[in-house]
Amino acid sequence: MAKRDFYEVLGVARDADDDALKKAYRKLAMKYHPDRTQGDKDSEERFKEAKQAYEVLSDPQKRAAYDRYGHAGVDPSAAAGMGAGGFGGGAGFADFGSIFEEIFGGARQRGGAQVYRGADLSYSLSLSLEEAAHGTTKSLRIPGWDHCGTCGGSGAKPGTKPRACPSCGGSGATTQRMGPFAMQQTCATCGGSGKVIPEPCPSCRGQGRVQRQKTLEVQIPAGIDSGMRIRSTGNGEPGLGGGPAGDLYVEIQIKPHPLFERDGNDLHCRIPVGMTAAALGARIEVPTLGGSAEIDLPEGTQSGKTLRLRGKGIRGIHAPHPGDLYCHIEVETPVRLNEEQRRLLEQLDESLKRGGDRHTPNGKSWADKVRAFFK
Repeated sequence: MAKRDFYEVLGVARDADDDALKKAYRKLAMKYHPDRTQGDKDSEERFKEAKQAYEVLSDPQKRAAYDRYGHAGVDPSAAAGMGAGGFGGGAGFADFGSIFEEIFGGARQRGGAQVYRGADLSYSLSLSLEEAAHGTTKSLRIPGWDHCGTCGGSGAKPGTKPRACPSCGGSGATTQRMGPFAMQQTCATCGGSGKVIPEPCPSCRGQGRVQRQKTLEVQIPAGIDSGMRIRSTGNGEPGLGGGPAGDLYVEIQIKPHPLFERDGNDLHCRIPVGMTAAALGARIEVPTLGGSAEIDLPEGTQSGKTLRLRGKGIRGIHAPHPGDLYCHIEVETPVRLNEEQRRLLEQLDESLKRGGDRHTPNGKSWADKVRAFFK
């Protein structure tokens, strides 16, 4: 597949200066770097393409060769014939470090040795509906790694110090030359740390960190919902080689409630009412998260009717107003009747039948539908 023009890749004009090139590459690197795109192949190819374009255009000699001969002018296989340099070091490589530091929080190198940001941790926290609605403070016991108190995180036995790696001279990387080309790789002796520990710390065995549980106080904001996350900065695993700690992400799950179901910022509850209250109408008491409230049940209320209480739901984290409470009415049929109650209901039934369809608002239409179905 033909390569795209390097100026087009970076989205700059052919007379772009060094600042414009660096700004364009930084934007693409932050967008497509594999550490950010989690294995997306297309993004990985875009990142490689942008890196190659910046590497060439930020080097005056390579840029001149590219402007004159195109891709052939900077192709390593044609470099000897064109008089252009290979893809080893170059002026552009001095800028890669600062750009990657912006992407990864300035934790690539320290004192010439590679350092690594600590891993992020995830913690699943279950809350009651009341806690989520009103907010709370939770104490969490987090298993993980912490800096070794014996050696202060150096990994060396107290009274001793790590030494610069003899294989890489403390840089964390070794360079292998193949003719005009140079290939840099992580030092196999120190694993990229740039140092070796002749006498490891007995507490952490040279790792500079130990496993332990720590207790954290986490503030839960009012209105939080299932699926949301709270980030506790710096409370993940500690970094390696002096790198910064990762973050702790607290993932929220709301436990089922015996009365309410949450739908965004609204609440729903089932309200059972007696047959006579539904028929005659009544003022009934219903529960809310802030206590009890009263609503008017209209005369002739049917099972399934929904009554709304405005503002009695939950006020979400970013919501200007609380949601509503929806009360779903369930009319209960009397059970375990005694003889007197049965007699009274039978009399009522006879009286209702004499009144015709006006006492059964849904009966006639339902009967008509049944007859039409069986025709």
